[in-house]
Amino acid sequence: MKKAPLQRYRVLAQIGFFALFTLTPLFDLFRYDLTEKHAYFLTYPWHLGIDELIAGTGDPQTAAVNIILYLFLPILGAGALIIGVAWKWGRLYCGWLCPHFSVVETINRLMLSATGKHSVWDKKQTPPWEPDGTPARRDKRYWLLVVPAAIGFAFAWAVVGLTYLMPPFQVYHGLATFTLYRGEVIFLTAATTVLSLEFLFARHLFCRYGCAIGIFQSFAWIVNKKAMVVGFERKRLTDCASCLEGHGSACDAVCPMRLKPRNVKRWMFACTQCGQCISACSTVNRNNPDGQLLRWVTNQAAERNEAGFSALSNTDEDAGGKI
Repeated sequence: MKKAPLQRYRVLAQIGFFALFTLTPLFDLFRYDLTEKHAYFLTYPWHLGIDELIAGTGDPQTAAVNIILYLFLPILGAGALIIGVAWKWGRLYCGWLCPHFSVVETINRLMLSATGKHSVWDKKQTPPWEPDGTPARRDKRYWLLVVPAAIGFAFAWAVVGLTYLMPPFQVYHGLATFTLYRGEVIFLTAATTVLSLEFLFARHLFCRYGCAIGIFQSFAWIVNKKAMVVGFERKRLTDCASCLEGHGSACDAVCPMRLKPRNVKRWMFACTQCGQCISACSTVNRNNPDGQLLRWVTNQAAERNEAGFSALSNTDEDAGGKI
């Protein structure tokens, strides 16, 4: 199926951020070096200013001020930025940037091809068609890709994670020449094992309940009744009940978090604002003169959606446009 423009932009954003995530430690843009016992930020050493206190020659008050300036304020600033964005637009970081979520979606697609389900825990298969009407791939041989992909991503994540803690070129040289230190081998083995199991069996659970960044974004978003949300034109419910020829709704089938996009906001707590449901609805209704039933809305339209009323109408100036 050809991707909607929105999804092409999102994939490019995910690829770019995944590359940044991988290259950041190589160029000392941000990492903590265990061998040098200090961090790097934008290629410069980042000390907490407590070395003299540790050596027994520093002033405790000065050290306390330095900890506030060089540790707590940067953490609070980054947290405030993420929470501020989430408060207004939802979990955009998760759906558009997060390296973990891009892995979740990749394994989802492979598992869908192998089993017809997003997860081994799903009870029902998704409809056998894509939103544009083309047959969906279904072949058990895709299991030959599912498991290697999960292990491969897990190993890549473990290696990148290690480069945030150890000198990156030392790590990559050790991998290439099989001369890794014992501690590095233990880290890579343990991290690859845990991440492989998580990617195969618990990736959705982690996004919903295990990721602190995601949970805090959801809390910030859920308390703002005017925040951007997927709005549903409820007065056209009969047009939407079974848009895939008696096999369910396209928006339900494509949601990577296995949510029901037509629900009110309080039941969409883990929504990542990926927009796949909106793109699917647009594709299914591409020849419908009344247009799609799902689109992003804000302000008063978002409040109506949460209250269970139609979020979209001809008078909604704050409703999002068609995709």
